[in-house]
Amino acid sequence: MRPLADRLRPKHLSDVIGQDHVLGPLAPLGAMLSSNSFSSLIFWGPPGVGKTTIARLLADETDLHFVQISAIFSGVADLKKVFEAARIRRANGRGTLLFVDEIHRFNKAQQDGFLPFMEDGTILLVGATTENPSFELNAALLSRAQVLVLHRLSKVDLELLAQRAEKELGKPLTLTGPAREALLEMADGDGRALLNLIEQIAAWNLKDKIDVDALATRLMRRAANYDKSGDEHYNLISALHKSVRGSDPDAALYWFARMLNGGEDPRYLARRITRMAVEDIGLADPQAQSICIDAWQTYERLGSPEGELALAQAVTYLSLAPKSNAGYAAYKNAMAAARKTGSEPPPKHILNAPTKLMKDQGYGDGYAYDHESEDGFSGQNYFPENMHRGVYYSPVERGFERELKKRLDFFAKLRSQRGDG
Repeated sequence: MRPLADRLRPKHLSDVIGQDHVLGPLAPLGAMLSSNSFSSLIFWGPPGVGKTTIARLLADETDLHFVQISAIFSGVADLKKVFEAARIRRANGRGTLLFVDEIHRFNKAQQDGFLPFMEDGTILLVGATTENPSFELNAALLSRAQVLVLHRLSKVDLELLAQRAEKELGKPLTLTGPAREALLEMADGDGRALLNLIEQIAAWNLKDKIDVDALATRLMRRAANYDKSGDEHYNLISALHKSVRGSDPDAALYWFARMLNGGEDPRYLARRITRMAVEDIGLADPQAQSICIDAWQTYERLGSPEGELALAQAVTYLSLAPKSNAGYAAYKNAMAAARKTGSEPPPKHILNAPTKLMKDQGYGDGYAYDHESEDGFSGQNYFPENMHRGVYYSPVERGFERELKKRLDFFAKLRSQRGDG
């Protein structure tokens, strides 16, 4: 017999539980369907909220051929086959809705490979990701797709799903009222997880209702405290991040523990903790990033639960480290300047001249070798000749960046004396 989750898969978009903010008549997908005008989409949300189901039903509603791939198991050769089949299908008069699960797992080059087929209408791309698209997907891909945020299912949604499951099974769940509440909490907003739990309970063929303790014992799990208020899991990582940024180790450890207790993948936390070191501490404490990487590697060697202590220690260290986002801000400022100035070439005096023609063109002419200059600093201009000198990195008066600021000020003084000012 097919799994319960498969048997209960909705047949129409109107049957989907939850996500009214996306599927309603005035919501993005509802408006697209009513106007028969579609753009590529990125579904961002936690597991078990209907990303695959909605994509499949959208293909049915639009009479597009549905193709599903996973970025985890697909490579360049697989993508080429998919694109070629879609091209042939289009030539025969039918479009293709390509659903890409875990699309953030594709690298930049693979993501760029979708662009020409999106632009010429060969495919309507629907990507699914549990990660923030603004961090994980190329700007070029995001500019050609609309991001729709899908929410964890509320308790009301989960209860409705449980009732559908009971109707499909032909019998009610043999649970007391509190045990039923606990079951919904164990699902933690994940509809697929709830149906899998219900299928396990139905297989027990119980005659009498069981209570919360018996349910937890039989399922070998307890009701998670991860999302009782209905917040999304990425709001909890935001709470952890801001607690670290706010130098509050107790609050940071609390949110770290909440996420672990709720079943969050420690590797996800390790990656996000490392990002905190780069974004909010940076060069104010250069060893913060190394401590995070070491904690991550320790977790990989020890596994759970011992390895999670190393991650907790990294969280504590980051919370108490001096804070600076100067490096992060400098990177963003430099990126903005690079986009603005386009293809301005480097000044000729810092270009290599391996050929006579290049020497005749002035390549390398007038370059000052800094090691031969006083203080090991020439003060030359390294920006494009038609561009005003930019100032992007402004270290703070905290931690190691206090020393870096002294160096910057010293070099600025020397530059004004010897260089381009």
